[in-house]
Amino acid sequence: MILNDRIRSHEVRLIGSDGEQVGVVSKNEALRQAADEGLDLVLISPNAKPPVARIMDYGKYRFEQQKKLKESRKKSKTISVKEIRLSPTIEGNDFDTKLKHVQKFLVKEGANVRVSIRFRGRAITHKELGQQVLEKMAEATSDIATVVSKPKMEGRSMFLMLAPKSDKDKKNK
Repeated sequence: MILNDRIRSHEVRLIGSDGEQVGVVSKNEALRQAADEGLDLVLISPNAKPPVARIMDYGKYRFEQQKKLKESRKKSKTISVKEIRLSPTIEGNDFDTKLKHVQKFLVKEGANVRVSIRFRGRAITHKELGQQVLEKMAEATSDIATVVSKPKMEGRSMFLMLAPKSDKDKKNK
């Protein structure tokens, strides 16, 4: 924002400190009014014809903006993504162990989980096996997780994204 003496235009549309329109005045007149009130002249809309300036306490304004920014950061929640790798030919006990890890990530950590299957060698010819394993994982976690993206191939890997169920989803069931 441009303020006080840095304003280049000769005339500005002035808004007073109380938010009321004063009208189109010269830059010097606007600066004098701002100085009389002990406040700053801040250019709000420089591209308007004539530019719009407002009389305000710029330091207080910046402080309030920073305060709002901090509040919005506090309220935002970062979502982490954990990854579990499986094999298309995974055995029952190994699957159960991986399932426990997925459940821990979803429930305790509240993280999204990316379940991936990497096809090595000739295993790529049996994509349906990997699809079945991913669908089995989605079904096993259906009470605590929602499927964000269905199993899909990317190169030699197949992925499934799971997200923890929100409270709304749990109440609907």
